[in-house]
Amino acid sequence: MMNITPVVKQLLIINIIFFIGSQLVPVSYDYLMMYYPESDNFRMWQIITHMFMHAPLPNFAHILFNMFALYSFGSALEHFWGGKKFLFFYISCGLGAALLHTGVNYLQLQSLLSSISDLNLSKSELHLILNADYTSLFDSSGKMIQGEVSNILNKAHCTQEQFNSLAQASSVVQSPVLGASGAIYGLLTAFAFMFPNAQLALLFIPVPIKAKYFVPGILAIDLFLGFKGSSLFGSGGTGIAHFAHVGGAIAGFLMMLYWKKNQFNNNRWN
Repeated sequence: MMNITPVVKQLLIINIIFFIGSQLVPVSYDYLMMYYPESDNFRMWQIITHMFMHAPLPNFAHILFNMFALYSFGSALEHFWGGKKFLFFYISCGLGAALLHTGVNYLQLQSLLSSISDLNLSKSELHLILNADYTSLFDSSGKMIQGEVSNILNKAHCTQEQFNSLAQASSVVQSPVLGASGAIYGLLTAFAFMFPNAQLALLFIPVPIKAKYFVPGILAIDLFLGFKGSSLFGSGGTGIAHFAHVGGAIAGFLMMLYWKKNQFNNNRWN
C-alpha cells in the first residue's frame, strides 16, 4: 500500500477540519456550500469552499468515500506528478465540476422560466419569488398567506401550472451543492488515464477490474443513480449533483489529454 503523500495528507486534514467544524457550527453550511448565483445565499468563495464541505451527520458515507478515494488515487498521482501539479489538477477538477453543475442548473432554470414568461414579472419580482421560503407561503389549510409573493402572483394572474414551474425554479436556485466528489472524479479519470491496466475493486465487486473499464463503469453507475436521486459517492443537496461528478471527470480528462499532447506528464512542478 502506497504511503500517503504530503498534499493528499493536507487535503485530508482540511476536509476533516471543515467536516468537524460544520457539525459544531451548522450555520456554516449556508455560507460554505455552493448556491446558484441567483440565490441570496450565494457567495463567491463558495466556488472553492464547497469542495471541502460534506453532508452532515448521520450521513458519514459521503466524506468517508470521498476521503478514501482521495487517499487511494490521489497519493499515486501525487507520487508521479509532485505536489504542485497534483494540487492544480485537483482544484481544477473541482472548478470544472462546479461549472458544469451550474451550467445544467442554468439550462433547467431557463426552461422553467420560459413557461411563465407571459406573467411579465420584473427582474426584482422574479428574484423575490425564486428566493422566497415556500414553506412559509401557505397556512395549515394549504391557502397562500397574504404577502409580497401572493400579491405579485395575483396581480400577474398566475395559474397553478405556472406556480408549479416557479416553485421548481425556486428549488433549483435555492438548492446547494457540496462535496469533493467532482474533484475525486477527476482523480479517478486521471488514474485510469495513467494506469489503465491497474486492477481495482469495490467492496461490492469482489472481482478486480482494470481501471480503464472500472472508472467509466463507476461514472455510468453514478449517473444512473444520480438520475434516481442518489449517488455512489454521495449526492449533494440538489438531486442533480451527478452533473458535478461528470464535470470533474471531463475537466480531468481534458487536462490529461492536453498534458499528454504537450508531453507534460513527465515533468514535476516542484
